[in-house]
Amino acid sequence: MTETLATTSEISASPSAAEEAWLDLTRGFSKSWMWSAMAMQDIRLRYRGSILGPFWLTISTLIMVGAMGVIYARLFHMDVAHYLPFLTIGLITWQFISSLINEGCQTFTSVQSVIQQVPLPFSIYAWRTVYRNLIVLAHSVLVIPLVLIIFQIKIGWSAITVLPAIAIIALNGAWLSILLGMISARYRDIPPIVTNFVQVLFFVTPVFWPPEALGPWQGVLTLNPLFAAVDVVRAPLIGVAPYPYSWVTLISVTVIGWAGTFAFFARFRQRIAYWV
Repeated sequence: MTETLATTSEISASPSAAEEAWLDLTRGFSKSWMWSAMAMQDIRLRYRGSILGPFWLTISTLIMVGAMGVIYARLFHMDVAHYLPFLTIGLITWQFISSLINEGCQTFTSVQSVIQQVPLPFSIYAWRTVYRNLIVLAHSVLVIPLVLIIFQIKIGWSAITVLPAIAIIALNGAWLSILLGMISARYRDIPPIVTNFVQVLFFVTPVFWPPEALGPWQGVLTLNPLFAAVDVVRAPLIGVAPYPYSWVTLISVTVIGWAGTFAFFARFRQRIAYWV
């Protein structure tokens, strides 16, 4: 009888799936020394043997902006001095967002052997993906001050809002890495589908074309949260106010995305090791 009561007590005391998922997220985030070191190692391996290393991203961004800037400025009948900063910041922000989405699909499958051998919180790999892309962003963003100085773009104190904007985008990158990583581990067709979908979104999002080009159809942009993410970063840096709905859209997507991902993570977290 005593043994039965003890067994019942142990079962009732065992954490629920939601509690285990929450512990995974918090413990994973607290191990910042680990996922930051893993992200740095990823960067070193990616550019091993390269003289310039990640600064190739800075150079490629400069080349792309230079190649597209003059041509598209004429196509959209915009002054080059205004269009090039618009294009530069938009492209760099988009590269950050699209990399978070695309690489998020490989969050768990890329570390299959580690997951199956070492009992670590699964969220560590999501934070690793986000931090790796923040490092890449730090190299690409060096182009922005150069462009702003060359074209004498004046920015005000509102530019400080770029920091929380990037932080919120990074938070979105974390839930995307967990959600897409889990789905991609279960269904291996998801990564190429996501990659193609992101390419389509690039052309329907005002990254290289101005929102004003839609005319009375500008309201459609409220349906595109990726535009909101680009807008809250780009607008303060080119000296204009973001669209009224951009912050609301971005924060709403963050809350809804994390809520849905947490529920999915709590439900299927134990299956990740089998899926990979």
